[in-house]
Amino acid sequence: MVSIVSLWLPILLSAVFVFIVSSFVHMVLPHHKNEFKKLPDEDGVMDTLRKFNLPPGEYNFPHANDMKEMGTPEFKAKLEKGPAALITVMKNEVPSMTGSLITWFIYSIVVSIFAAYVAGRALVPGADYLAVFRFTGVTAFLGYSLALVHDSIWYKRAWSTTFKYMIDGLLYALVTAGTFGWLWVK
Repeated sequence: MVSIVSLWLPILLSAVFVFIVSSFVHMVLPHHKNEFKKLPDEDGVMDTLRKFNLPPGEYNFPHANDMKEMGTPEFKAKLEKGPAALITVMKNEVPSMTGSLITWFIYSIVVSIFAAYVAGRALVPGADYLAVFRFTGVTAFLGYSLALVHDSIWYKRAWSTTFKYMIDGLLYALVTAGTFGWLWVK
């Protein structure tokens, strides 16, 4: 058994490396560029929504308060008439990447802590590189990728988008696994 405290270096370095790789993935590689589409009449839609002064939050329409309401003819008529959508309303400000980047880095540390915990309970000091790689890589992949499937199942996010992010998660998991394998306690 290996304590999490003795794995502080691979935990922090793997998070730093994932941060660097993810920055490259999102700034240089083109595979995320077409995930969002522009509305045909963006200004018209924005003008219409603006008058409602919606506070930041998540909304869906048509909206039903419960399953019983979903079965009503009125709800079904709204759904057939369309459109149906899930939207996230954000604050009316220029987005700052700083908070998101800090949160992403903290999240990467958390994923690495879980990878350290699982591998540390299964392996001993001086464990083989590939054994460390397998345990930390699978755990990191679960942390970076598996929960993304939820959005495609329940919120109808395009499966192609989910798979692209899962490929990114696989890359982050490989970086995490390689870092732990390299710096595993002797």
